[in-house]
Amino acid sequence: MTPARHIGIVAVSAEGAALCYRTICLEGASLFGPHGHPEITMHSHSLAEYMRHVEAGQWDAAGQLLLASAKKAVKAGADFLVCPDNTLHQALDVVRAESPAPWLHIAEEVAVVAAKNHFLRLGILGTRYLMEGPVYPAKCRKWDMSCEIPDVPDRTRINSIIFDELVLGELKEESRKYFQTVIEKLRMRGCDAVVLGCTEIPLLISESDSSLPVIESTRTLALAALREAMVSTAASQA
Repeated sequence: MTPARHIGIVAVSAEGAALCYRTICLEGASLFGPHGHPEITMHSHSLAEYMRHVEAGQWDAAGQLLLASAKKAVKAGADFLVCPDNTLHQALDVVRAESPAPWLHIAEEVAVVAAKNHFLRLGILGTRYLMEGPVYPAKCRKWDMSCEIPDVPDRTRINSIIFDELVLGELKEESRKYFQTVIEKLRMRGCDAVVLGCTEIPLLISESDSSLPVIESTRTLALAALREAMVSTAASQA
């Protein structure tokens, strides 16, 4: 198997981390041969620990949990890090400079994909903290893209679906239809693509379910991790 750099996954929710891990492993086969993928180390604190800080707006404290996981992954051999959780990137932005290894940033990778597809107005779906926070607007601004979010009632319902259903692995048809309605509203407001900015949403919504082109943040991050593993390998062999 072609040598590759070691990927560290800093997990937050079980479903989002599992989807990212599974995508890396399955997509890795196209690069490394049957059943092949880079070495991966994953560490997770309890989601409850993160949510205690998120709900209190203590992003630095949440960031310290990310760093603690990062240090354990790096100690196990990880060369770079990813976090398959969009919301916690607000904490990552606070502590990224303190990290023992470089990170791939999920919103930066999504913005690159959006720019390559010439999207200009992105609808952002995710937790209330993400939709109302700075993570995507800050990264999309570099590419002269704007971000739209659902109205308050829709943000509240989406947040409930994420925390009461998706992070528990519960997939309900009524929730899928609700997301489809919200996406259509974003299309009517002028969005030309929608970002599934909660790493569990792709479990419920796919491209075929959406009236807008979809950018899956989980898959985007996983593919970026594979790309980074290969780029790093090529650079070290040059």
